[in-house]
Amino acid sequence: MATRAAGSKFKVGAAAILAAALTLSGCATYQMKVHGARESLKFGDTVKAVADLEEPANEEGRDQLVYLLDYATTLQKAGRYKESAQAFSRAEKIADIQDYHSLSKVASSLVLSEEMVQYKGDDYEKVLINAVNAVNYLEMGNLDGALVEVRRLNQKLIRFKNEAKKDYEQNPYGHYLSAILFEADRKWDDAYISYKNAYDVAPSYPPLREDLIRAAIRAQRPEELEQWQKKFPEVKIKPEWRDPKMGEIVLVFMQGWGPRKRPRPENPRYPYLVPAPSNTQMAKLVIDDAVEIPSQRVFSVQDIAIKTLNDDYARLVATRLVGVGVKAVVADQIAQKDKALGAIAWIAMNAMDRADVRQWSTLPESFQIARIAAKPGKYKVKAFGYNWSGTRSGEMMPEREIEVKAGRKAFVTWRAVQ
Repeated sequence: MATRAAGSKFKVGAAAILAAALTLSGCATYQMKVHGARESLKFGDTVKAVADLEEPANEEGRDQLVYLLDYATTLQKAGRYKESAQAFSRAEKIADIQDYHSLSKVASSLVLSEEMVQYKGDDYEKVLINAVNAVNYLEMGNLDGALVEVRRLNQKLIRFKNEAKKDYEQNPYGHYLSAILFEADRKWDDAYISYKNAYDVAPSYPPLREDLIRAAIRAQRPEELEQWQKKFPEVKIKPEWRDPKMGEIVLVFMQGWGPRKRPRPENPRYPYLVPAPSNTQMAKLVIDDAVEIPSQRVFSVQDIAIKTLNDDYARLVATRLVGVGVKAVVADQIAQKDKALGAIAWIAMNAMDRADVRQWSTLPESFQIARIAAKPGKYKVKAFGYNWSGTRSGEMMPEREIEVKAGRKAFVTWRAVQ
């Protein structure tokens, strides 16, 4: 009786493995599941895009974080800034939870697929949660809320640096946005430090030359001012930098789509990133139909995503090689009881060992900034998208009226998706 019971349990266990493999094979990948929502966003149907992502974003499980990130971004594009901020806050809490996986989930991932493990997000995604969420608070006119986000962002950057993370995770956009917001709050010394941090990461970003000199003046750092003037002799001090009444108009432009994860053609166990072509490559901020200011790219999500995955490739290969060994052991144990079933299990487990293509898929390709000093007053602003050839792409930010107050900044944001 005991032998029969053991045999029965064995067959049930083997059948469970095969059933799991077959179930996984029948499941769409994450990219397939969110494709419809992204297409709806692309063609302006934000209502459908939000509806498609709402249910999975609210369902607890190993994929909740990645759905929440895409859901929060979609809410932002729909202009539902308060709800977007709340969704990003939930996502950040999940991402900050200690990286813990149950032994059963890890074992399942080795037997079947990396998708069996809870999605925790890449470090650059965790930083961008705060950078993108700050946009919500800017649109709501809540500078304090935006400053809270950049402080959280800076805390993460410091933690990553102290943990000896690589330089590409110290993204210049986070530092640059922090600097602009600190200036808006008249925290001149904090602004200078943030501009300096941005320069350390991205010294080739052209606007930083003027930014550092202007920030050194406002922070009353004469030694640093002299240093930057010697380094950038072509920069001339502008009168408005010393005028306490002069304000500024700032466009935060999120361009295109980040690259998409796909299974590698030569080995579908591993993912790689494919650029998602965009027609709109830059924007021009138009003020009162008289002045045009081009946006400048401060940070490429595409570059950091590809570098992150490439740097992680060795770990992925090592993990999956261990998984192949585990599959061989499991298949052999099954074959000792039932040779045919063991062979089927080996084929099924390897066939279902597919690449984990989960990612924050609604991130833009790049973050860009356009800014211009402005006297106090009301202005009509809009923005047009431009393609690689320098002609208008057909996308535009609808005209809106903003008010620049003395010594303050007025922010506008725009996301291009075509």
